[in-house]
Amino acid sequence: MQVSIAPPAVLGAARGRLHRWSVESQQRARRNAMVAATECAQRRAEREEVDDFFAALRAPRADDAARRTAHA
Repeated sequence: MQVSIAPPAVLGAARGRLHRWSVESQQRARRNAMVAATECAQRRAEREEVDDFFAALRAPRADDAARRTAHA
């Protein structure tokens, strides 16, 4: 039985592909994280804007309060 070992060039090519894969995988993960963080920030800003809008609707207006006190 003869055991053959892959030539160094084949091992080097495989090592290079493995390294490129790990680097590209890390870059994709970082990009996905940045996209997700941006989406979360946009949603938070929208949520705060809606909260501010409803808070403004609930707050009594100054001219309404003046009318109430004038008629009382």
